[in-house]
Amino acid sequence: MKDRYVVVLSADAMIFEDVETMSQLYALAGVWDRTARVDRVQSIYPTITYPCHTTMMTGVYPGRHGIVQNEQQLMCVRSGPWIHMRDAVKEKTIFDYAKENGLTTAAVFWPVTGKDPNIDYLIDEYWPQNGESSEQCFRDSGSSEEVIEKIAKPNLKMLENRHRQHPWADAFVMQCACDILTEFKPNLLMIHPANIDGYRHQTGLFSPKVTSGLHETNLWLSQLMKAADDAGILDKTDFFLVSDHGQMNIRRCIALNVLLAEKGLIDVDENGNIRDWTAFVRSGGLSALVYLKDPDDKEALEKTRTALEEIKATETAGIGEIFTEKEAREKHHLGGEFSFVIETDGYTTFSNDWVRPLVRPQDNSDYRFGKATHGYLPEKGPQPTLIAWGPHMKTGAVLSKAYLVDEAPTFAKALGIEMPGTDGSALDALFVEE
Repeated sequence: MKDRYVVVLSADAMIFEDVETMSQLYALAGVWDRTARVDRVQSIYPTITYPCHTTMMTGVYPGRHGIVQNEQQLMCVRSGPWIHMRDAVKEKTIFDYAKENGLTTAAVFWPVTGKDPNIDYLIDEYWPQNGESSEQCFRDSGSSEEVIEKIAKPNLKMLENRHRQHPWADAFVMQCACDILTEFKPNLLMIHPANIDGYRHQTGLFSPKVTSGLHETNLWLSQLMKAADDAGILDKTDFFLVSDHGQMNIRRCIALNVLLAEKGLIDVDENGNIRDWTAFVRSGGLSALVYLKDPDDKEALEKTRTALEEIKATETAGIGEIFTEKEAREKHHLGGEFSFVIETDGYTTFSNDWVRPLVRPQDNSDYRFGKATHGYLPEKGPQPTLIAWGPHMKTGAVLSKAYLVDEAPTFAKALGIEMPGTDGSALDALFVEE
């Protein structure tokens, strides 16, 4: 077991339609005949990066692990701080099980892993929050002094003044991952670059920029494999190239809180400041969660339900479906402190704002507002994919479909360990018989 190695590269927003291009580029082309694959992996609801990646490391749905959006659920703010720290996750992760089995672990920019005590070599997806240095921000989010000195500091020149900018931030991520692989040889290494996702937000679902992102990912894959070779563990390593969600092109952005305010559910003063509120919409891109100030107030619940149904009936609002929390939990494994879930009509994304204009132009200031985005029901749109190769993967094995909750137990199986109690199952058909 300690002589088994797994590298997981999650290429954010990579989809099955990208495979034809990727398979012809030199990194994957060199191993293509040895791959085992899942054509389409159905994601979770909502199809948002942090909930998805939490599912990918726990094997359970958001209703259990508790991460339902990227941002912390603060009301009456246009944009809030993101969820970075591991203590927000309510379930055990693959890192926990790996450590229990005596394995070493590493993660570079894997979401919601900050200060995780069971990740030996950690660089969290975290950025300066209050003007602190890049070095300090990684220290604050749980990187050990050894990782700071040996891994982060030598590569910070790639990142300075370019946090959350593609491809520079991703190049930093991948170089750190390669250095961790050669320096420490962890049994489990999980990595999350987001260049493809960023390009799709900026330019739409398919574009020359997105294609360039596939080429960048190909380069980074080749660097990872070389790092494993340099470390002397290439022939012992199972590689997984995976993704969290797809995207869909959008046409407009709607500020639903404007309509709630006009129905008396948000009290806004003449300067545009919120004095009080009964209900508030928190956007997740092509879906949104509706929170009540007092979830136990039945009168407020019915008033909000009526208002949402009336808003849905107007063509302008862009609402395709409305679910109660109970319906979301029962139908889509999504639960939490919210009272309603709003699903897009297929081409409308949502804003948190509460002052007009109601309809917003597209822009690239936020993942929710570009030319394409996600957050919608997981059966919609292009689907993520999974490509694996290595000593334990069955050459030529292809599944047409699996689920995102299957990934963590599948990674665990490659490590020779188990993750009991997950919502998904290891994809045994991808493995050689042992």
